[in-house]
Amino acid sequence: MTRLTVEYLNQADKKRFVDILGGVYEESPWVAERAWSEQPFSSTEDLRQTMADAVRNSSQKKQLDLLRAHPDLGERTEMTDESEEEQASAGLDQLTPEQYETFQQLNTAYRDKFGFPFIMAVRGESVDAIQNAMEERIDHSESEEFQTALDEVNVIAKLRLEELVASSEEQYS
Repeated sequence: MTRLTVEYLNQADKKRFVDILGGVYEESPWVAERAWSEQPFSSTEDLRQTMADAVRNSSQKKQLDLLRAHPDLGERTEMTDESEEEQASAGLDQLTPEQYETFQQLNTAYRDKFGFPFIMAVRGESVDAIQNAMEERIDHSESEEFQTALDEVNVIAKLRLEELVASSEEQYS
């Protein structure tokens, strides 16, 4: 896969920019729309930070909508290609019936308590590590978990952005 450069993104019109980066934050192209107005970006890190700032500076309702756009982990349902790939990399597409049931119970308990799905950057994690994190984080306060979930969304976005956009070192080597 050919990765894009920051220079290319700096020259993209708003529609093209959002078409390319609209999926970095799960089904929330508004993040890319807000970031576009901050061009030009000096680096991939500058772009990443601008997108994270767009989320941080948005209303709590907009942040909650962003959290709710994420699928439940281990769910066997329609999801974005990015989420499917990330969950598969952690083995969540290969759960045993017992593991699947456990994840369903944890997802339900978590969603009932917090009002949004459990979110974790799962790429490269094990099923056990993810389950342990779910069991641990269900005991968080609402405000602590809201912030933890937003932090995880930003980690996911960073990983997605790294796949799409070449770093400065890669561009000039």
